[in-house]
Amino acid sequence: MDAESNVQGLLQKAYDSLKASEISAALLSLEEALRLDYEHPEVVYALKCVNWWLERGKRYGEIRDCYERGEYVLSQWKAFFVFVDRIGKEYDRCLYAVRRYAFSTALVCFQGMMAEGSDGQDAELLLRIGRCYKGVGNYELALKYLEEAARLNKDDAEALAELADAYALVDEPRAAKALFREAFFANPQRVDIRALESEMVRLLYERVRDLGYRSPELEEWIPVYGVLFGVFTVKRELRAIELGKLKQSIFSLENEIRDRPDESGTIAPKLINRYFWLIDHYVNVGEDASRIDETLLKIRILDPGVYERYIN
Repeated sequence: MDAESNVQGLLQKAYDSLKASEISAALLSLEEALRLDYEHPEVVYALKCVNWWLERGKRYGEIRDCYERGEYVLSQWKAFFVFVDRIGKEYDRCLYAVRRYAFSTALVCFQGMMAEGSDGQDAELLLRIGRCYKGVGNYELALKYLEEAARLNKDDAEALAELADAYALVDEPRAAKALFREAFFANPQRVDIRALESEMVRLLYERVRDLGYRSPELEEWIPVYGVLFGVFTVKRELRAIELGKLKQSIFSLENEIRDRPDESGTIAPKLINRYFWLIDHYVNVGEDASRIDETLLKIRILDPGVYERYIN
């Protein structure tokens, strides 16, 4: 067996150890692989990732509260991607193994909270357990917990987005599109794109980013371009109370953009997205065409480019 085959075998052994939450064993396998080929790019990459998590493990070991430990791991998962962006080419099987390690570790913490006597009605805890099951690839249990979290907290964009992501991963695109649309309407800033695995939304995010938008404006433009690019195509009829809230929100945003034009970068896409929802409602209920034309004119004044894309 040649050196490369030996290295590949050790890499796989390391990744299997990570998936089993045995990070020290993973480190030993990677160090052995490094002795065989100290310049192997994937080995060097994997070692950087494992050492990054081992360093965070020191702080993890100092936290006594189960919930705080789980929260710490999830917060470090976000920070990990900042690190990954700096170290160059990504190796998918390494990142998958690290994902399994991180979410398995957090899951143990949150399950401990549930075992300590939670009544199963804590939406935040259910959300985190569901997210962790999604992270380790158990989509059936992820859906169970995320559906309950979203039921308990119907307007929480984070819960809706995680549930949408889980539906996308079990090949239920209609449910996924509808829920992603709801999540980005509720609060785009609460949707953590890096926590999502759905190719649909990740590609949408990349396309909007490539247009030159940056946070926090980028997140606000995602639902707008989700409509323009034909991603958020599954819609529902609004209840009377929802329509009232939508119109009130539009009124408030119109006042905001008039009074604070310097903040139009985030206000304009919020307003455009609400105009889209209002137009959809008018179409669904067969409203007089003049109402639709009036709303389209507002979009045209606010952003001619979006208007042209929308009508065409």
